[in-house]
Amino acid sequence: MPDTLPQPPEVDRDLALDHGLTDDEYDEILDRLGRTPTFTELGIYSVMWSEHCSYKNSTALLKTLPTEGDQLLAEVGAENAGLVDVGDGKAVAFKIESHNHPSAVEPYEGAATGVGGIHRDIFTMGARPICALDSLRFGSLEESRVRYLFDGVVRGIGDYGNSFGVPTVGGEVYFEDAYEGNPLVNAMSVGVVDTDQTARAAAETPGHHVILVGAATGRDGIHGATFASAEIDEDSEEDRPSVQVGDPFTEKLLLEATLEAIREGVVGSIQDMGAAGITSSAFEMSASGGTGMDLHLDRVPTRETGMTPYEIMLSESQERMLVVCEPGDEEALAEIYGKWDLNAQRIGTVTDTGRVRAYWDDEEVATLDPAHVAGDDVPVYERDTERPAYLEETRAFNTDDVPDLAPAEVEDTLTTLLGSPNIASKRWVHEQYDTMVRTNTVVGPGASDAAVVRLKGTGKGLAVKTDCNGRYVYLNPRRGAQIAVAEAARNVTCAGGTPVALTNCCNFGNPHNPEAYWAFAKAVEGMGDAGRALDTPVTGGNVSLYNEHPEGAIFPTPTIGMLGVVDDIDTQPTAAALQNEGDALFLLTPRDWCHPERTDGSEYLSTVHDRTAGDAPHLDLDEEVAVQSATQALIREGLVQHAHDVSDGGLAVCLAESVIHSDGLGLEATLPAADRLDAALFGEAQSRVVVSVRPDDAPALDAALTDHNGVRARRLGAVTTGPLRLTVGDEPVLDASPAALTAPYEAALPDAVT
Repeated sequence: MPDTLPQPPEVDRDLALDHGLTDDEYDEILDRLGRTPTFTELGIYSVMWSEHCSYKNSTALLKTLPTEGDQLLAEVGAENAGLVDVGDGKAVAFKIESHNHPSAVEPYEGAATGVGGIHRDIFTMGARPICALDSLRFGSLEESRVRYLFDGVVRGIGDYGNSFGVPTVGGEVYFEDAYEGNPLVNAMSVGVVDTDQTARAAAETPGHHVILVGAATGRDGIHGATFASAEIDEDSEEDRPSVQVGDPFTEKLLLEATLEAIREGVVGSIQDMGAAGITSSAFEMSASGGTGMDLHLDRVPTRETGMTPYEIMLSESQERMLVVCEPGDEEALAEIYGKWDLNAQRIGTVTDTGRVRAYWDDEEVATLDPAHVAGDDVPVYERDTERPAYLEETRAFNTDDVPDLAPAEVEDTLTTLLGSPNIASKRWVHEQYDTMVRTNTVVGPGASDAAVVRLKGTGKGLAVKTDCNGRYVYLNPRRGAQIAVAEAARNVTCAGGTPVALTNCCNFGNPHNPEAYWAFAKAVEGMGDAGRALDTPVTGGNVSLYNEHPEGAIFPTPTIGMLGVVDDIDTQPTAAALQNEGDALFLLTPRDWCHPERTDGSEYLSTVHDRTAGDAPHLDLDEEVAVQSATQALIREGLVQHAHDVSDGGLAVCLAESVIHSDGLGLEATLPAADRLDAALFGEAQSRVVVSVRPDDAPALDAALTDHNGVRARRLGAVTTGPLRLTVGDEPVLDASPAALTAPYEAALPDAVT
């Protein structure tokens, strides 16, 4: 018999407001239902109409993004993850999501469950995850609280991913005061599936059975979606119960059982229980299929006594799925999941009522229209926008506001930048991750501009990267977002891949703040601009708003996860390290220009002069397309020995990193005379790639560029076995040994966290 339950509280307007609903939303619920909702129904509306689940403040903007392409196999938002046809009968499922608010109050579990949740989105598509990436943002490492968050997040990612058995092959870590108190933890997963073995999320057939599979349900994570849709404040520590607790060993069992069930053809549709748990799965599957469900909550396996229907519907306990199957297949499902020591309990039926009805001991506790809860009838808002006032001050910056460098200051400046946490080696982070498990990793963290993993059974590989410079987006939201897409694609290109599609994780502030919403709207425009220009449609992703804390909002951060295809895994992957003494060194640029004119938005300006000012760096999307196309052609023709894009820290840091990553090699390079030395060396104008070629191939490189829209290869110098020597015009400005460059680069993070 089910437990005897306490009487639920009486629902009124005050209780609705306490649940995060607005007055207008509560009035709409009353009008739609023609009655007061039950307590369980109020909980359902509160989580499903939260920003985290409904995207009510972002849907109108996201619909403007490019979401169509010949290779896309899943409609954006209709399935658990994006799905891209990569040929040879294979498809790639990939997605990126945030776990920011949970990680701010419980960094270890917040990050760990973020990893677990994104992997579940992939294997509910029928795909086996083959690699993971992460994109992390923290405040200054000088703060003890930040070091605590950083350590906890890295350990959470490592412990969950390592135990689950999927390599973490790449990512990025930034440190800025703007993320103080509100870190960003974005996790990306990539999986592979045969195109005839994919699974869907829509529950389309009345009479099919609804099966809850996986772990038992507890009270952890209740109202996690609502928590993720509010600002971080002094009382957020009290929301620790809203943070789920993950078990990677159970998830590994769930992965194997789910893929086996899909292979055996006993899964009609399936959805991960992420935010809002059973509620989101049931209502979203019903809304997508145009059906309904009857759910018997007293049948749900629980691990705590006395759980109420409200708690069961809203629990975000991890490692659970909702499966819909044909009548008669539930025994086979139970046998498969039972073999892996997991529950497979029938809790309901798909119906043609157009209602999701929840029962407890045959008493109806909720009956709601899925379209109104999770479909086309949910609230959608277009908020007021206002250009931020701070842009008047930042745009007033003039390069002459700071003194130029003297040649004698270049080495100290370069080593300072190499030791800044944003540029320094992230070895301390990625060495805590298993990067090689399952033996698919061809190019791991730090070895190239993007990670490269093998597509077993084919001669192909995948190049994958996460990228975003929030400082650029703060200074110019539209161009900054363009750069995020362009650089992620450029990284994939430099690693030997052809960018094919992207996923995004939009991390922004309070949408009710017109300045924050203006930045969000402009950033979405920028993502759309670049996605269309580079022919990389958006396959889906995540929106995380309300990323604010008592001191202010984060930098607007539209993190990009880029997927590329490497046609020949044996010959195409390209390292960031120099390869051979005597190789000729070139800088690929648009037209004839070599130097950026400004240091706006650069790491140099921030680190050396403590200024976040100016505009985002130069980017022209036509130029970007041309440079990437040229680089891809040179790599395919086998001319390129190494490739590294010019980004954070500018050309000098790019060259220094190539030396640092090499085994005892150096280089000598000469740049044309410049109006400002700091801009020539440390300006961050986009669309530039440094490559090296064998000396005999230098003429072929020039010939190969004739069809690439004005792209030029400027000869810089050659690879040597000596130091990094730079000359600007006739002035020698740098003569630094590899050891002198490597020391600050490798020591920065270990010194900061210990």
